[in-house]
Amino acid sequence: MHTLPPPLGLMGAVGADLRGRPEEDSACEEGAGRPDQELTWSWGHRPRSAPDRAKAMAPPPPPPLAASTPLLHGEFGSFPARGSRFALTLTPQALHVQRLRPKPEARPRGGLVPLAEVSGCCTLRSRSPSDAAAAYFCIYTYPQGRRGGRRRAARTFRVDGAATYEENRAEAQRWATALMCLLRGLPLPGDGEITPELLPKPPRLLLLVNPLGGRGLAWQWCKTHVLPMISEAGLSFNLIQTERQNHARELVQGLRLSEWDGIVTVSGDGLLFEVLNGFLDRPDWEEAVKTPVGILPCGSGNALAGAVNQHGGFEPALGVDLLLNCSLLLCRGGSRPLDLMSVTLASGSRCLSFLSVAWGFVSDVDIQSERFRALGSARFTLGTVLGLATLHTYRGRLSYLPATVEPTSPTPARGLPRAKSELTLAPAPAPAPPVAHSPLHRSVSDLPLPLPLPQPALTSPGSPEPLPILSLNGGGPELAGDWGGAGDAPLSPDPPLPSPPSSPKAALLSPITEGVPETLASSGLPPPTPGSPGAVSTRGPHDHLLPPLGTPLPPGWVTLEGDFVLMLAISPSHLGADLVAAPHARFDDGLVHLCWVRGGISRAALLRLFLAMERGSHFSLGCPQLGYAAARAFRLEPLTPRGVLTVDGEQVEYGPLQAQMHPGLGTLLTGPPGCPRREP
Repeated sequence: MHTLPPPLGLMGAVGADLRGRPEEDSACEEGAGRPDQELTWSWGHRPRSAPDRAKAMAPPPPPPLAASTPLLHGEFGSFPARGSRFALTLTPQALHVQRLRPKPEARPRGGLVPLAEVSGCCTLRSRSPSDAAAAYFCIYTYPQGRRGGRRRAARTFRVDGAATYEENRAEAQRWATALMCLLRGLPLPGDGEITPELLPKPPRLLLLVNPLGGRGLAWQWCKTHVLPMISEAGLSFNLIQTERQNHARELVQGLRLSEWDGIVTVSGDGLLFEVLNGFLDRPDWEEAVKTPVGILPCGSGNALAGAVNQHGGFEPALGVDLLLNCSLLLCRGGSRPLDLMSVTLASGSRCLSFLSVAWGFVSDVDIQSERFRALGSARFTLGTVLGLATLHTYRGRLSYLPATVEPTSPTPARGLPRAKSELTLAPAPAPAPPVAHSPLHRSVSDLPLPLPLPQPALTSPGSPEPLPILSLNGGGPELAGDWGGAGDAPLSPDPPLPSPPSSPKAALLSPITEGVPETLASSGLPPPTPGSPGAVSTRGPHDHLLPPLGTPLPPGWVTLEGDFVLMLAISPSHLGADLVAAPHARFDDGLVHLCWVRGGISRAALLRLFLAMERGSHFSLGCPQLGYAAARAFRLEPLTPRGVLTVDGEQVEYGPLQAQMHPGLGTLLTGPPGCPRREP
């Protein structure tokens, strides 16, 4: 395939698109070079040892290419073949599309495809004898509509510049490989030799789905939105439905974690809480807790997903839109260190927290709104109204160890229907795995699935437990609008792009068993108590900043005593998907952000605080009862005999508790950082 110089009209369009957002692009490029915005690793480049992790966490050099640098350019046909020709230019940030024939477009419709909206790319081959020499590549995109919601679209281009199929296929694979490398943050060679061998073995993910998450829609959303997208991205996965409370906690205790590149929960924040505390129950907890974890929001409380969404540079979103945003980020790969709090309860039991410790109004609303769980996230709105009607104050004592360097005063940081399928891909047998894997208990291939598909399509090719037949996205990529037409010859997938052989370490997968793992039984430790998030554990990080509960605190601590309406200790920025409690917080800032509201505040003023929290502007209201401090550890001593305490939204025993922040103890799958959003 010959490479053409970009036409003047296209380069003008590219320049116009880039010049139209000069501040945004420059902000992205500058931010990409800052250590606090660098990815720990990208898909296919997971550090497997401590030295590798340390090297991966070191700030890499600034990106050598500007956002507008053309990487590839070429002229292609369309599918279906209607005589249309397109000029494509690929840059590090976007794919630029310009129609050349039959009539060039001055401002092409859909001519700019940001890579942030692309989930994956594949190559295809026509099954028509008259089209035997052409090759195709298809790009899966999730652009935002005029009303803000994302809709899936697939764009397929015909590579026909050479006389033979082998040459055209090589060119199609060159474009597909370049796109996938850009999506996953992998460097492209400077000599221009882009071959499929650049792509590493697909990462393997374990998806844990709580089918009752949110309003009971988690399983349906997972089948409809999550699994198609990660299949398009070429990620390998197994999926397990949890069957009861603490099921995920038991599952991760028996996993051989070296065989997985990440564990992703498809539910609310509660399922991730179970996973992290399952790590804590393992004898190898110190290494286990470093296992990358991700979250795809399908629950009522999606606080961490809201923070991931903001980190990715997307606008605030709820419901399916938030799920699609987080799924796009997951497909891109990349992670950050995750700060975890070690929380010690009155009985001496310990648990890990990735989100918050709450007392007073916030925990009251969280627990009392459980009866409205069928309403989804609206349960918190109703719970807030009822909580305001019966507003309580609580007597207590809050002590904290201030951060060494105090940050500046907190300031605000500023169901989708499928497109009609007009391109049919024939199902192709999945390649046989190089080694035999033992089955996963209750994996998706063992579940009765009420699917309208002619064959199961929920386990990816190359996964630890592949299904015998897989069709891309459960039937193939679909085309929207004028990108396809009925009656055209169908295309079939090319053989998958080659990847390096599997590591000998991952030759066998350990089965996931029911009940308490043998490692716990043999250690003599009691099993986790169902419904008790703070199960007794002697493992976990050493809280060197905390004396035992009930003993005096060392010098340097600050103590507040009085009547409180609420006390919140939060690690990430979000308390809910649409509540930004600590707008300046980061996943790895090493701080616990303490917010409290003293007694004496009116109901109207408290309501204004929560309304302003949707924009993260509550600290700018000047409310005298609102307090804030950044700390490394804290102790909370309720002096009111009755009340509710929650850790990550889960109710724990009522009484004194204390916690210490452990910077970077965990690893969170976040996707690449986006440009910071600006207020209008």
